[in-house]
Amino acid sequence: MKDYEDRFWSSRDGLKLHFRDYPAAGQAEEGGEASARPPVVCLHGLTRNARDFDMLAPHLAQLGWRVLCPDMRGRGDSEYARQSATYTPVYYCDDVLNLLDGEGIDRFVAIGTSLGGLMTMGLAMTVPERIAGAVLNDIGPVMETAGLERIKSYVGLGRSFPTWVHAARALEETHGDAHPDQPLDFWIGAAKRMMTLTGSGRVVFDYDMKIAEPFATLDATRQADLWPAWEALCAAPVMVLRGVLSDLLGAETLAEMQRRSPLVESVTLPGVGHPPTLDEPESVAAIERLLARVG
Repeated sequence: MKDYEDRFWSSRDGLKLHFRDYPAAGQAEEGGEASARPPVVCLHGLTRNARDFDMLAPHLAQLGWRVLCPDMRGRGDSEYARQSATYTPVYYCDDVLNLLDGEGIDRFVAIGTSLGGLMTMGLAMTVPERIAGAVLNDIGPVMETAGLERIKSYVGLGRSFPTWVHAARALEETHGDAHPDQPLDFWIGAAKRMMTLTGSGRVVFDYDMKIAEPFATLDATRQADLWPAWEALCAAPVMVLRGVLSDLLGAETLAEMQRRSPLVESVTLPGVGHPPTLDEPESVAAIERLLARVG
């Protein structure tokens, strides 16, 4: 039996988009603690989907938080965009706002991995009053050139594999430096979160390959100034997670984030790069501390 409900909402341009809705333990108790809390909205990375949080979300729901995990347009069970130019954070943020409005959610806690963290900062620029707290997972206002170029090297390639083991080995080849010394089971689990089976039985990545088109135009040496977005976000409680091996969120950027916002807590996770999976004990404990600050 699933511990979430598959639900759908519509984007402003008419796409049918999917999200997982994990009810909070005790949510049915009218006036109870769970019903008074803002929900947690988990925002995945560029090539990921709602399954990225299939270990964290049930845990938070058991702690009494409603958790929503949307598939961004072009990922998972959400419809692919009609125009690849809409695969940008501006459209993703608007899609999330449509979801929140449709669910009657005034305030929420964001947990954003990579692209999801950029979306979180973007939402802080437009609707800061709606963010009750935030976790940024291995992302900040400045992205390291090495990490961006590495992502460009694999996104949108459209590879397919005959078995889950083949898919797992391919992921290890691409991402092994970020998750060193992990067993095969780790990579099979990652493959099943990131990929899906076709009707012919091939294993393929579970996203529209056209998401690579806008990303390919990004000039890593001429990034937008996101420091105002970071400072807007920090009006709420914020936790930043960084993998010590990360090639996207640099230690210097994290230090500057904390200098500008000294009340922000950060945790650097040992033995992991971009991005942490959020099932590391240190990650779970940090997220729980952030949620305790929210309520």
